[in-house]
Amino acid sequence: MKQVKLLDCTLRDGGYVNDWEFGHDNIVTIFERLISAGVDILEVGFLDDRRSFDRNRTIMPTTQCADQIFGKLDKGNTMIVAMIDYGTCDISNLSPCSDSYIDGIRVIFKKHVMHEAIQFCHEVKKLGYKVFAQAVSITSYSDRELLDLVDLVNDLEPYAMSLVDTYGLLHQDNLLHYFQLLNYNLKPSIAIGYHSHNNFQLAYSNSMEVLREPADRTVLVDATLYGMGKSAGNLPIELISMYMNTVFGRNFNVSQMLEAIDISIMPFFRKSPWGYNLFFYISASNNCHPNYVRFLMDKHTLSLKSINTILDAIEPEKKLLYDKDYIETLYRRYQSTECNDEADIQALSASWSDRPLLLLGPGKNLELEKEAILSYIKAHNPITISVNFIPEGIPIDYAFLSNSRRYVQLNNRLLEHADAQGRPVRVIATSNVTNVKDTHFDYTLNYNSLIDQNAEIIDNSFVMLLNVLTKTSIHHAACAGFDGYTVDGDNYYNSAMDYRIAREKSQSINQYVIDTLERLAGTLTLEFLTDSKYVK
Repeated sequence: MKQVKLLDCTLRDGGYVNDWEFGHDNIVTIFERLISAGVDILEVGFLDDRRSFDRNRTIMPTTQCADQIFGKLDKGNTMIVAMIDYGTCDISNLSPCSDSYIDGIRVIFKKHVMHEAIQFCHEVKKLGYKVFAQAVSITSYSDRELLDLVDLVNDLEPYAMSLVDTYGLLHQDNLLHYFQLLNYNLKPSIAIGYHSHNNFQLAYSNSMEVLREPADRTVLVDATLYGMGKSAGNLPIELISMYMNTVFGRNFNVSQMLEAIDISIMPFFRKSPWGYNLFFYISASNNCHPNYVRFLMDKHTLSLKSINTILDAIEPEKKLLYDKDYIETLYRRYQSTECNDEADIQALSASWSDRPLLLLGPGKNLELEKEAILSYIKAHNPITISVNFIPEGIPIDYAFLSNSRRYVQLNNRLLEHADAQGRPVRVIATSNVTNVKDTHFDYTLNYNSLIDQNAEIIDNSFVMLLNVLTKTSIHHAACAGFDGYTVDGDNYYNSAMDYRIAREKSQSINQYVIDTLERLAGTLTLEFLTDSKYVK
């Protein structure tokens, strides 16, 4: 006979948002509210022997530590479970179930270690715990591989086997396909669980489908308060409990859940919000690990079209196993469009030989010291070159574009600026930037010849332009608006240009530019018209 059950994993999966530091009072409040709400299974956190015990956190090295936090709380009729990511908690850290407050252990594991993980599950079961076999990244399994896992699980006979949609990739058809494979092949005594993520905003609808699907066994779904969890978040327990009350005659007390959300969850949401957004949509739509998307977006040199092109090039077996060196290689390969720029270098050299140069960066001091810059332009009549932006109220002759994302943003501004000045702005683009009008830029320079392959950020736009100057035999230039970076992110005259990686790495980026200027000192002299962290 089919039973439907509800498992709350707020204190475990929600912990990715706050490094599991809910605070002891919040931990107790969340626990007691969920017990009062009548959830069937409550997951109280991770068991991870790499972490020290902290009563304010729900990531604990041993079952005895969990006893210290929860042991005096009344669990009523709810099953209490904890999770182990296989390989992060030795079996010696688990007391026998008869001596523990915890009733069950959920073991998550990736496909390539499923044999070792199931063997670990056997050891956990011998200690008396109800065991849950959690197959993460279920979309990485072929049917044959999943059936091989089912054979191992049938031999184990755990309490449940769960489909874990780690990156929120499942749509209804393939979700039900996986569910049916398990339903037809697992022993009837083994429950089927479903753990969803909300990258495609399908956690709620998919969970309803799983609960509705015919099955002569227990079916359980995971959820968290307000959907709290990493990436796009999880299934909101307050939604699915209402559905289960209405359709399956359950009697969950939703008011208790709402109280826990109001008092204990919303402060975390306001500080570090979770939920559907473009970042997690991109990772899900490309069936890939979200860290690949984070890596490429943090470059702040790529349009979304370019990011999708790179993600599409990831080999299938690499999609869900993040490899930083691998995605760095793909990024460099994509950016390294080769071109013969000898003629354009010569043309720029000739054009720049008879007037001084003024380089313009997008720092706040460009606006703060605009009058002094305009006075310099009036007195010296320089050739002005802006870097990946168009300044307000300052005439420019050239725009140097090395960043395809900035170029997409600036395309209309380039046309408007030309109209306002009554003359065209000549565009110098590096070969990784593609013209939106499918025509040639005024000058196209070889990206590979301008980057620094050994730098932490290989394509610093200011350094790339300095390399252009040395190639064109320029020995002196004035600079304005190259302020350098600060931790607080107050780096640009236009706040929309700010990006996280520049704040996080501000000190190392500043030092890299300082070192570059020292290296070029005998070849190129720069005069800074505005304050800059690049000048000691």
